[in-house]
Amino acid sequence: MSFDINNRSIVVWAALGLVAFALLPWYALPDGLFSLRGPAELLGGHNSSTALAQVLLHRRPWLVLGALPLLAAFAAAAMLPSRAQGWLLALSGALGVAVVLAQGFLIGLPNGDANAAAGVLSQLLDPAAVGQPGFGWGAVLLLAALLMQAAFGMARLGAFRGDLFVAAAVVGSAGLLLVFVAFPVLRTLAGAFLDEAGQASVMAGLQRVANERIWGLGCLRSDTSCGVAWNTLFLATLTGVSTTVLGTLLALIEDRSDSRVRRALGLLAPLPIITPPFVVGLGLVLLFGRAGLVNQFLEWAFGIEPGRWFYGWFGVWLAQLFAFTPIAFLIVRGVVQGISPSLEEASQTLRANTSRTFRHVTFPLMLPGLANAFLVGFIESIADFGNPIVAGGQFSVLSTEIFFAIVGAQFDQGRAAALAWILTLFALGVFALQRGVLGRKNFTTVSGKGDAGISMRLPAGLRRVALAIAIPWLLFTLVVYVFAFSGGFVQTWGRNYTPTLDHFRTAFAITAEGGALQWAGIAWDSLFTTVKLAAAAAPLTAGLGLLIAWLLARVQFRGQGLFEFSALMAFAIPGTVLGVSYILAFNVPPLEMTGTGLIIVMCFMFRNLPVGVRAGSAAFRQLDKSLDEAALMLRASTARTLWTVVLPLLKPAVAASLIYSFVRSMTTVSAVIFLVTAETDLATTFIIGRVGQGDYGVALAYSTALIVLMALATAAIQWLVGDRKLGRRDAAAPRPQDTVARPVATTL
Repeated sequence: MSFDINNRSIVVWAALGLVAFALLPWYALPDGLFSLRGPAELLGGHNSSTALAQVLLHRRPWLVLGALPLLAAFAAAAMLPSRAQGWLLALSGALGVAVVLAQGFLIGLPNGDANAAAGVLSQLLDPAAVGQPGFGWGAVLLLAALLMQAAFGMARLGAFRGDLFVAAAVVGSAGLLLVFVAFPVLRTLAGAFLDEAGQASVMAGLQRVANERIWGLGCLRSDTSCGVAWNTLFLATLTGVSTTVLGTLLALIEDRSDSRVRRALGLLAPLPIITPPFVVGLGLVLLFGRAGLVNQFLEWAFGIEPGRWFYGWFGVWLAQLFAFTPIAFLIVRGVVQGISPSLEEASQTLRANTSRTFRHVTFPLMLPGLANAFLVGFIESIADFGNPIVAGGQFSVLSTEIFFAIVGAQFDQGRAAALAWILTLFALGVFALQRGVLGRKNFTTVSGKGDAGISMRLPAGLRRVALAIAIPWLLFTLVVYVFAFSGGFVQTWGRNYTPTLDHFRTAFAITAEGGALQWAGIAWDSLFTTVKLAAAAAPLTAGLGLLIAWLLARVQFRGQGLFEFSALMAFAIPGTVLGVSYILAFNVPPLEMTGTGLIIVMCFMFRNLPVGVRAGSAAFRQLDKSLDEAALMLRASTARTLWTVVLPLLKPAVAASLIYSFVRSMTTVSAVIFLVTAETDLATTFIIGRVGQGDYGVALAYSTALIVLMALATAAIQWLVGDRKLGRRDAAAPRPQDTVARPVATTL
């Protein structure tokens, strides 16, 4: 059988699916793939065998139904590209996916607790099917091959411009979002509409949502507080605006000024993003708490009695401003760097000064970055529960209400799900607002034409304002960290301030026994596990995020809005709810991952995915589509165009996504606190445990080591990714506004 060269991808994926069916374990192994002791287990093991061995030796003939559609793919690959080939691929691939999923979900639910459908299947098939484990690598790769087969069929039918790569990217990304975002989240949110007996009830959901504590407006009539929904909306809006403004000013100073502050800015501005949340909260409490430095100074200087003024909306807003400004800084910086200097120089050659040029040229081109920074800051704020718990006092928000509904004495999953619905609707509303503001405006600044200009310096007035805000902010950042880290270098904070390194020795001691190094410190295991899982998640997060951003910017397809919102949904859900969603969805077959490192990697990946998507979306809006089209006209494939033309122009977005996903994976708490086990203990859960035991010294010492490690990792990522080369002049070259026209004497 000969295959057309245009069908090569179809053959490769079909062959991969058959190899997985014949050579890899169909069911999940408790200790992972590398726990196999030899090839014999792939044949003789009851649950460790390949699917082919399960069919031939272990009385599970129904598994072969999932592999039969792959034979249709080989038959289709022998045909020339046509609609007939498309129908064959699409129908066989979709049927194969449905059959494999039906086997997983309807055959042998755990412990024989089968529903009616599973009971019928168990009677029709072998009773040994009851209690079968979840999917292993064989089943996962076979499903991927069948999904790609269906995608190729859709492309042959005319969808996705007929491009097989685009079809595979859209369908594959949508499948991942469905499995790891929509499925677990919707499964949890559905609990809002279940009554106490577990029966579906719309009224039960409405009663959980419609009450005074959520929507009350008592703050407008008296001294009582507003409902938690209004508190959340107010705080998120304030945080989104303030982080966007401050992040933009920092980005402009970093890229558009010659101030010496730039060096300190490069070091201190991203520092909060690489800090465990416990450290920021402790530093702010040591400064502004009842026994903090500020209150002590006010009492000493003015006789003002120490109070709890810091605890409330102001304290939460200050902590969120501190924590989320670096995200806005990273997003806006990439957009500012992508603005073409030739546009600014053209304005100045038409006698516009720098202020007018900034208002009418530079600032409008920054709008995608500003909108994306606000969106991320808003969603980060509504999903944050650590800062409101530490500094909120009596100021309650939806995330803390959800947290206490799940882990508190009430344990009301229905109420938590109902509150999560409100957060999701808030996120959807601001997402729709952002799309309405930007609309279909064109923000292209990087085209295929040469651009040898240099960036315009900030107008003098704006530069003074930016420095007047940035310098105190950087000093404030430095003070917070000095106070926060002092606890790791003293015996006991608050009682004995004798300098010591004992806390570091306890956490990170290294001994030599028998000529070999021994990692004797109590923190090494959690540190190694965290670095390993974060390093695995970061490139996957950045790659998928930029791929989705490219699809949203360059490809038009049905359901694109729903596809984009699915990529942002994980941000709209508080980390605690997402962690519980993963437990409910992946604790039972067929997608059984609880207790493994894989579920933590997936949680890291999809929790941090929206930042990569938004940073990539802002960057793609600056790239002229003619760059892609020129490469395609020269017969470059879509994949090659992305790799050799587009990706080098996205280096700021790549760096931002890699840095953010890595450091947030290292420092996240809420999303993984329910997913860790003794074998997968993480750095942040270790720190929280030490804080719970009152061992602040070791906790702060560990936090200090984490920050140093992540600072080195951030520098390494920026060095590996490199700078974007746009062929611009040196800053030393004269700018148009610096050039003075001189009269030329001529001799007749």
